[in-house]
Amino acid sequence: MGLYEQWKKAVEGLVTPQQQNAFWADYFEKEKENYRSILERRMGKLEGKLKDLADGFGMEPVVFTGFLDGINTSLKEELDLDSLDEETELSSEIDFEKLYWNMHEAKADWLYNLKEWDNILPEERRRELAREFRQSKMAVSNKVGRNVPCPCGSGKKYKKCCGAR
Repeated sequence: MGLYEQWKKAVEGLVTPQQQNAFWADYFEKEKENYRSILERRMGKLEGKLKDLADGFGMEPVVFTGFLDGINTSLKEELDLDSLDEETELSSEIDFEKLYWNMHEAKADWLYNLKEWDNILPEERRRELAREFRQSKMAVSNKVGRNVPCPCGSGKKYKKCCGAR
């Protein structure tokens, strides 16, 4: 059984809410430290044997594979998670803007608010990315309000013009 399959089974094996809460609290703390380390060292690439990288981040290879699952969509080329084993050589470049965006997508404020981002993306760029993210999630309606100027350009309210038809 591959590492990714072991990771999924470990997560699925959490039966009680107490087990789930304890597991995820521990995992998220490790994840936060991993990202803090990556950002602090400006580590633009995950390079080396999976087992050695996991050791370097203080994680078991199975748990590190779970971390790789989380960062995978922020890599310039996604990993084939199912094929990973402890001896797999990784050489994956991190797209930091995509990573910042994906942290917003995951609603992981404990990650996108890390002070270590100051070393990677200027504050203005982070604000732009956050704004773009929020705008991408806004629902847009083509419906014209009754009391707005009519889109036909007549200058009348929509309800007194094209909306009255």
